[in-house]
Amino acid sequence: MDYSTDIKYVKGVGDVVAGLFNKLGIFTVRDLLWNFPRDYEDWSKIIPITQAPFGQNCCIKARITNAPEGMKTRNGGMLFKAVATDGEGILMLTFFNNKYVVNQLFEDKEYLFFGKINQNVMGGREMLSPRFIKVSDNEKIHPIYRQTEKLTTRKIESVVANALAAFSGAFDETLPDYLIEKYRLMGLEDAVRNMHFPENDEKLRLARRRLIFEELLSMQLGLLFLRQRSRSKTSVKIANDRTEEFYSWLPYDPTNAQKRCISECVEDMKNSTPMNRLLQGDVGSGKTTVAAALIHNAVSNGYQCALMVPTEVLAEQHSNSLAKIFAGRINIALLTGSVKASQKKLIKAGLADGSIDLVVGTHAIISDDVQFRKLGFVITDEQHRFGVNQRTALAKKGLNPHTLVMSATPIPRTLGLIIYGDLDISVIDELPKGRQPIETYCVGSDYHERLYKFIKKHLDEGRQGYVICPLVEEGETDLVPAQEYAEFLQKKVFTSYNVGLLHGKMKPKQKDEVMRAFAEGKIQLLVSTVVVEVGIDVPNAAVMMIENAERFGLSQLHQLRGRIGRGEFRSTCVLVSDAQNEESVKRLDVMCKTTDGFVIAEEDLKQRGPGDFLGSRQHGLPELQLANIVSDTKILYAAQKQAEDILLADPELSFPEHRKLRETMESMFGKFGEVGIN
Repeated sequence: MDYSTDIKYVKGVGDVVAGLFNKLGIFTVRDLLWNFPRDYEDWSKIIPITQAPFGQNCCIKARITNAPEGMKTRNGGMLFKAVATDGEGILMLTFFNNKYVVNQLFEDKEYLFFGKINQNVMGGREMLSPRFIKVSDNEKIHPIYRQTEKLTTRKIESVVANALAAFSGAFDETLPDYLIEKYRLMGLEDAVRNMHFPENDEKLRLARRRLIFEELLSMQLGLLFLRQRSRSKTSVKIANDRTEEFYSWLPYDPTNAQKRCISECVEDMKNSTPMNRLLQGDVGSGKTTVAAALIHNAVSNGYQCALMVPTEVLAEQHSNSLAKIFAGRINIALLTGSVKASQKKLIKAGLADGSIDLVVGTHAIISDDVQFRKLGFVITDEQHRFGVNQRTALAKKGLNPHTLVMSATPIPRTLGLIIYGDLDISVIDELPKGRQPIETYCVGSDYHERLYKFIKKHLDEGRQGYVICPLVEEGETDLVPAQEYAEFLQKKVFTSYNVGLLHGKMKPKQKDEVMRAFAEGKIQLLVSTVVVEVGIDVPNAAVMMIENAERFGLSQLHQLRGRIGRGEFRSTCVLVSDAQNEESVKRLDVMCKTTDGFVIAEEDLKQRGPGDFLGSRQHGLPELQLANIVSDTKILYAAQKQAEDILLADPELSFPEHRKLRETMESMFGKFGEVGIN
């Protein structure tokens, strides 16, 4: 038996049970052994009945004094009650609709019972439907696995035990000896065995530590490998730094943070390896100015530039903003799906012959028939809306051009190591002067009438506003869908104004039309779902109301709030929520106290964990099976440093001691073959 052996050949499986394992994504012995428990039940720590805490899982060792007796309930079900004692305390045992229990629990026999102890109406201690086994050698920590209806965790436990018995001594160590010694790591076989069947809590901790280190090391090696492969030599060099000339054109002084980021990027662009940098900045921090400075440097040194964004309206806004900054000094073209065929033909010709210096557009830029004469600098905005492959496709339009990825989504540093491990990071951590702070308040739904008047006051003054809803259509909840709400607001509340609607099920062209109408002031109040989270710059929008705010994550709320406060007007965001649970109240309180996106992102990561925080933004990166970057930060930093040291000594991971590491990395990053790991 080896790793690739089909699961059906493991003792206790066969074709039928193998099909059930397949539903869990388990096809081979390796899949089975690396399908680690989601939790554990510690049957080794036996607690006396009188000392057992209420409401917590615990294990009781007790003798049955009254065997189970059945009685009918009011709704026709069956209730079975038994009594047990450990010599000091008495424990009532209650089972619902379990007729088999009368043939499993016998008077005067001793058993282990696992479950939560509650206080019954008589003040005594009671366990409802506990799991139980005969007292034997099973006083140990039991694994709890993800299961299907017909494949129980106990069955999976039995199959894993059989596989481990057949696999004894056959594990092939994947980490080199020097790493195991340096970090005092448990061996692979011991780690896998103790993940499934821990000898004790300490052995489980050491097993997790070893496997988490290897997982994070493989992740960091893969990301650094991608970065290394993307940094082969480039002929694109910025010999003449024209940054000061650019500053002299601006009608305002850039912030120190903007200047620092521009300097970091220009230094990268002077090197013989292409820049591969992420520019992070909160909403309104001035990323466009940084990009413009770099575009000027690239064009002044004889290269073309491309800026790719996710929507047509955003492309138009960037094109207009850059046209104002450059004031005719460079030739800018806008290339989107809706550009007329005749105009597209001219733009493509201009890119091919080099007469167009900068193209701003959507996915249309990476079409096969778009060719550049000398593309030296590429930018993608709102990176999480693009996959790695699209970023790579744009870069392939040139010969190893410099690359800048811009994002207004604040990412905590620890998470940045995972998502953007193949990029250097620059952060604009300062807002431009004159930027209006956004006041944020949280109120209950009983404030609606007052809020409508508050919004109307802004519209009367010529401002615009947003109303954000969490749902689009009627569902199983009592929330009002966006479409229905927009109709109500138009007909009953804001009758003299134009109320628009924007949601995710609209076609891209419809979305663009609505956003364009809002940007042009034809729509005064926009009712929208989170689709507006990455939206457009409407300086005239000064008020936002977010319905059922507790249903959004902190970072999402921050992104939504960033749609206002982009002009000279005092802006207000009102969170509407009737939620009373502690977590929701805390989350909304954070929003009211700070507008710092990075503070909010860190808090969001703590509250929701990395899985929920990333959501779709993980854009195809390998998923972490065991590691948690909130609680495993120290291991993450150690793994990153170790990955750097390994690749410095062995860039191709070709040394014999690194062969298995490379295999693990390639297995994890298999889908990235087209961008350098193959």
